[in-house]
Amino acid sequence: MKNSTLYIVSGVLAVAIIILYILHFTTKPSVNGSTGKNLTTLLNDSSFTLPIGYVNVDSLLMNYNFAKDLNESLLRKQESTRATLNQREGQIRSAATDFERKLRNNAFLSTERAQQEQNRIMQMDQEYQQLAERLTQEFLLEQEKLNIQMEDTIKARMKEFNQNKHYEIIFSNRTTSTILLADEKYDITNEVIEFLNSKYGPATATTTTGK
Repeated sequence: MKNSTLYIVSGVLAVAIIILYILHFTTKPSVNGSTGKNLTTLLNDSSFTLPIGYVNVDSLLMNYNFAKDLNESLLRKQESTRATLNQREGQIRSAATDFERKLRNNAFLSTERAQQEQNRIMQMDQEYQQLAERLTQEFLLEQEKLNIQMEDTIKARMKEFNQNKHYEIIFSNRTTSTILLADEKYDITNEVIEFLNSKYGPATATTTTGK
């Protein structure tokens, strides 16, 4: 309940700051001392844009070359993990099939020898499970590391991007954000993507694919 109250208060404060900004920078006193445009007129003026913008994060991640390269890196790691596990699984399946064939044909010299082979296959399966768990954990940690790297890079670049844009607030339109509806004139996604790619350069994954 306290968190909900804090979010509401934060939202009210943000709106208040924007309104104060508008009043301070967009209203000029006329000859008789009254303002040239009142707040209601400004907010209803479709040609007037508040010093805010939002970024479509899904579009950003699809078109930012750095994001493409990080995603390609994760895909390669995922494929490598899958190939390793498939190889181990194939070895276990082959050993189990061979064991069943020998068992049917009474190929083992003794019951003890058959038990030893069965234990060996069970050990292989246990090691496979441990390997799968370790590789999965490594992949998740790598994914988290790259996500943090991406977020830090974008935040740093956004400060640089805003040096000439002078936005007071820049939102994202993630499902967890506060944006439920916004006019398209506040969508600065393409500008941000163009700026980020100008700083990063072409995607390595795209270049490699094209060769």
